[in-house]
Amino acid sequence: MIIQDHSLVNEFPAHVELIQELNLSDDSFHLLYNQYHELDREVRRIEEGLENTTDEVLEGMKLKRLNLKDQLFERLKQAQAV
Repeated sequence: MIIQDHSLVNEFPAHVELIQELNLSDDSFHLLYNQYHELDREVRRIEEGLENTTDEVLEGMKLKRLNLKDQLFERLKQAQAV
């Protein structure tokens, strides 16, 4: 299995500076960022075979990661519009 890098800077390379800025200045963005980062780390450990779980649990984790990414992207778009 090819394990892809889903870090936010990889997912949104055009927004690296804004991600860093919001992560430092916006508490709610920082919370979402940390949740995304931790969940992504857990998914990667499972995909790398370092931890075990069921396929259903892994798929649920991936869906939650996608939802967090969508929320973060919305926050990035809002910050750009200001």
